[in-house]
Amino acid sequence: MRLTWIKWSALPAAVLLAGSVAMAQDQPAPSSQPAPQAQSGSAATVATPAAKPKPTVAQRKENQQDRIAQGVKSGQLTAGETANLETKEAAINGETKADRAANGGKLSAAEKKQINGQQNQVSKQIYKDKHNANTAHYGDNKVGQRRENQQDRIAQGIKSGQLTAGETAKLENQQKGSNKQVAADRAANGGTLTPSEKKQVNHEQNAASKNIYHKKHNAKTQPQAQPKP
Repeated sequence: MRLTWIKWSALPAAVLLAGSVAMAQDQPAPSSQPAPQAQSGSAATVATPAAKPKPTVAQRKENQQDRIAQGVKSGQLTAGETANLETKEAAINGETKADRAANGGKLSAAEKKQINGQQNQVSKQIYKDKHNANTAHYGDNKVGQRRENQQDRIAQGIKSGQLTAGETAKLENQQKGSNKQVAADRAANGGTLTPSEKKQVNHEQNAASKNIYHKKHNAKTQPQAQPKP
């Protein structure tokens, strides 16, 4: 009788032990990897993301041109504003070209820093000009539609790289002169243009149109930035 009691009293302990082993197997196993490897997991990746590479001089220049092209296309930039911006871009391009020619095709660290500072200033000017009260107003008429079409062609040339900054500045100065003349003629005639004035403006835009085509199809192009490997 005493042996029987010992047998049955030991059974619950055995069951309890077996249950404990099963529960232990159902829990996540502690990491068997060394500490340095454990730290290189997903938590460490999120905490220290890879630094974004800085754009090259060519990439920065291309980005500026894309922003200007968008401003011309949307009407946020007037012909005068665009001419001013592209004159500055042309000056930076000329300086960059001269620096490369003097250094075997390369730019020194100091030259890159200087160019970046100049592009920072132009970048601020692009933003300011695109968000000020000055916008391109064409009007729902043939003269206005012709002006808008010219600006769209110029914007496409900037975006594609067919037009250099210097070429764009010249084209936009030409458009700026035409726009001023149209505004003056309208102011003198109660907001309208006479048939002779319309004929004169159309003649000027024909000359500008040929100029746009010529500059977009000559040998000069805006160098496109090459992506980093």
